[in-house]
Formats: sequence, C-alpha cells, structure tokens
Amino acid sequence: MAVERKEVAEQRYRESYGRYFEDFVVGDVYEHRPGRTLTEYDNISFTLLTMNTHPLHFDSHYASHSEFGKPLVNSALTLAIVAGMSVSDISQKAIANLGWNDIKLTAPVYAGDTIYAESEVLETRESRSRPTQGIVTVKTTGKKSDGTVFMTYERTVLVPKRGHAVDDRAEY
Repeated sequence: MAVERKEVAEQRYRESYGRYFEDFVVGDVYEHRPGRTLTEYDNISFTLLTMNTHPLHFDSHYASHSEFGKPLVNSALTLAIVAGMSVSDISQKAIANLGWNDIKLTAPVYAGDTIYAESEVLETRESRSRPTQGIVTVKTTGKKSDGTVFMTYERTVLVPKRGHAVDDRAEY
C-alpha cells in the first residue's frame, strides 16, 4: 500500500495513511514494519508507569530465581507495541476499535528481543446501521526476529468507506 496524498492547495499536499473498508480482502496478510527492539528501559518504564508491581518485570535478582532466569518484558507492553505496529495498515482511518478477542501469549519476550507483527484479514462486512462504514476483523501475530510467535489476538475495527474518512474532508 502506497502512501496516498491529497492536494489541499496549489503545490501543497497532505499525506494520508491507512486503508478504507474497500481495501480489505479476506485472506490478505499485511506485514507491519518497522520492527522494534525492546529495551530494559522500555520494560521498566512501562511496568512502573502502569503500576504493575510484579518484580518479574523490573527486579533482575528476583527474576534470576524464576524459571525464565531474567526479567520478562511486560506482556501489556508487547501487546501495545504490536497493536501500534498494525495501526498504519489496519486502523489508521478507523472510527473505533470494536473489540479485542482471544489474546494469547505463547512465548516470553526479553529486553533485547526485536519484534515484528503481521495481520491477516479474517472477515469484512458492511455495517448494517452505518452505510458509509464497514467492519473488519483481523488476526494479528507478534513474532520475534527468530520467527518465534509470542502473541496472537483478533481485533475488530469500524472503518470508513472510501470518501468518508475524516482525512477525506476539506476542512481537515
């Protein structure tokens, strides 16, 4: 998907990211880039910011006595980053997230791991109550750079049809 641009004045253009409802095809898989290398700082800051007091995320001595042997990256952080990676492909134009289902955490993630994400379009349907919008469901998968899947989830978003997004409006 190329970045779209819209002329807003003579020799002046505004970039536009994301997909319209019509752009989603069941079975298509979008590889989200760039990836992200997670740091110890990311993990500790997020963990403490969100008031997660489990020492497995920020106490190396405690974590060294666990089955993992070192601190784990907070799974809420990996979920947030994987979701963020998918925005430009899945929900940049979305009106709303309608739901998150079946979140699975299948492998540990550590500081220093580089993660990537991809999303497969599972279902599309026109909204019954909003004729200028459609509903898209995707399955998103988080993978480490070695190919290990560490997370999957399904997300459903309400997406505008072409010509009905906020960034299609002249006053925006």
